[in-house]
Amino acid sequence: MNQHVSHWIDGAPASATSGRLSAVFNPATGRRIGDVGLASTSDVAAAVDSATAAARVWRQASLSRRSGVLFAFRQLLHDHADELAAIVTEEHGKVLDDARGEIARGLENVEFASGAPQHLKGEFSEQASTGVDVYSIRQPLGVVAGITPFNFPVMVPLWMAANAIACGNAFILKPSEKDPSAALQLAELWKLAGLPDGVFTVIQGDKEAVDALIDHPDVAAISFVGSTPVAKDIYERGTAAGKRVQALGGAKNHMLVLPDADVDHAADAAVSAAYGAAGERCMSVSVVVAVGPVGDQLVDAIASRLPNLVIGDGSTEGTDMGPLISEAHRDKVATYISEGEDDGARVIVDGRKAHVPEEGFFLGTTLLDHVRPDMSVYSDEIFGPVLAVVRVDSYADGVALINENPFGNGAVIFTRDGGAARQFQFDVEAGMVGINVPIPVPVAFYSFGGWKSSLFGDAHMYGPEGIAFYTRGKVVTARWPDPAESMIDLGFPRTR
Repeated sequence: MNQHVSHWIDGAPASATSGRLSAVFNPATGRRIGDVGLASTSDVAAAVDSATAAARVWRQASLSRRSGVLFAFRQLLHDHADELAAIVTEEHGKVLDDARGEIARGLENVEFASGAPQHLKGEFSEQASTGVDVYSIRQPLGVVAGITPFNFPVMVPLWMAANAIACGNAFILKPSEKDPSAALQLAELWKLAGLPDGVFTVIQGDKEAVDALIDHPDVAAISFVGSTPVAKDIYERGTAAGKRVQALGGAKNHMLVLPDADVDHAADAAVSAAYGAAGERCMSVSVVVAVGPVGDQLVDAIASRLPNLVIGDGSTEGTDMGPLISEAHRDKVATYISEGEDDGARVIVDGRKAHVPEEGFFLGTTLLDHVRPDMSVYSDEIFGPVLAVVRVDSYADGVALINENPFGNGAVIFTRDGGAARQFQFDVEAGMVGINVPIPVPVAFYSFGGWKSSLFGDAHMYGPEGIAFYTRGKVVTARWPDPAESMIDLGFPRTR
């Protein structure tokens, strides 16, 4: 029986008024398992009204109370991790262990935000001038919104919501309509943790909901993770409307392998980073840049590992890789493989010919060698289980190739040479760098974000930059003079 997925407004489920529905599928079976109601502009307005009222109250909550709610929420997430992981696997398709990992990384962000009393401390200067003290404070923005992608329906919302709520804001989540149910589970856990109604809201929807959030004057900030064209559009429209915007776009993450690298280690890392979650990660390695003679060994090592991967339903223990999110996306990824082959890339392992379950949106792992930068399999973000190998003659050629790419999300190097690794972190134009680490997602007390077309806006997500994004600074200059000292002085204030 199909389930109906609703909004969450003012602390309770709420039906969409638009009458529009979007189908929700289990990608492992290809079967429709539910429908999600898509928000109208009036639904968004109702959600913002509720959040606005809640924000006025929540910003007055003590830091200790906010921290207490976050600690309670963190424990509830831990206790319900398996339940959440099952929801993610059913609607997204990633394997259960990967879904549990997503939740664990989200928990790290909640743990960081639980330290709100420390993060929100200001500065104080006594006697900045005679009898004058100066101090700084950080205050919440009010109502903020997060627009999140299908590939991390728990982790990415927690990147945003944990800090936003800890800082005293009300947060509206617009999850992907492809896997919307995890957002409602989060809403229920926030409520159980003691968060007041209206501080966390879920609006299910598509572009109409996104446009309504951008256009609403009471939404002060928008956080987004998704494709580069949409990120750019949201950034331009949001900032034109006077909002703060952090919009994370696409990626084409490169893995530079030097001739001195441990080939087995590099091959294991490349397989893990390229094919985990069927390549549907913004930090997946999608291009291996092989320097000089290491290319042949590395390609053989990667190819030898792929037949051992178990592809199937992610809810079955022992499965390594699940399906893609939709039939349309699977077919699009397969088209990229065909284009690469037509353009002259050598197909070492062909996912189109793999033995995969007949039902569901499955595609096997693909390895392409001798890929050139002018091919679509190199230039486009494929977002699937396709790994391209580009061969270069030198370290300098490899870094130039990476830096010329319009994306700058992540870049990694595999080498035993500490000098080369240090030079790479200095040279490479990417926001997140790995040294013998294939997926360099920062821990929660740093911040996540790329460069170039992978990020629009000045602030990275979560960590210290997340705290800064969801607050604004205020500096107070205070004096408590004796009435007898009062005088008129038309000169510009000076420190004395």
